[in-house]
Amino acid sequence: MQSVLIDTDIAIDYLRGSREARDLIGLLWEEDRAYLSILSVYELYAGMRPTETDATQKFIDACHLDSVTLDIAGHAGEMYRHWRAKGLTLTSIDCLIAATALVNDRRIATKNKNHYPRKGLLL
Repeated sequence: MQSVLIDTDIAIDYLRGSREARDLIGLLWEEDRAYLSILSVYELYAGMRPTETDATQKFIDACHLDSVTLDIAGHAGEMYRHWRAKGLTLTSIDCLIAATALVNDRRIATKNKNHYPRKGLLL
């Protein structure tokens, strides 16, 4: 089965108790298919409440981590230019997360479907 890159919004939902997110991530953990971009780690820490430190770290530790490589950065830049030429400006982080999924043959679990116009990447 294909592995899944968990987007920050789903990780936050999990940490805040969403049943849907907990069911999805629990299944991914059971099947050893849960991945997290290092950029999502940054976003989790940036938005973390002081009382969420331990739970956030446990969540991060339970996932496989994907770093940004030269190949991923190049794909992300191409993706940004491609969509910008079509009139859609994406954030750098979303392009890097999408490129991480693309390069590593993963799907993306997200509620922010408009952040990822390449729908074939989405779970």
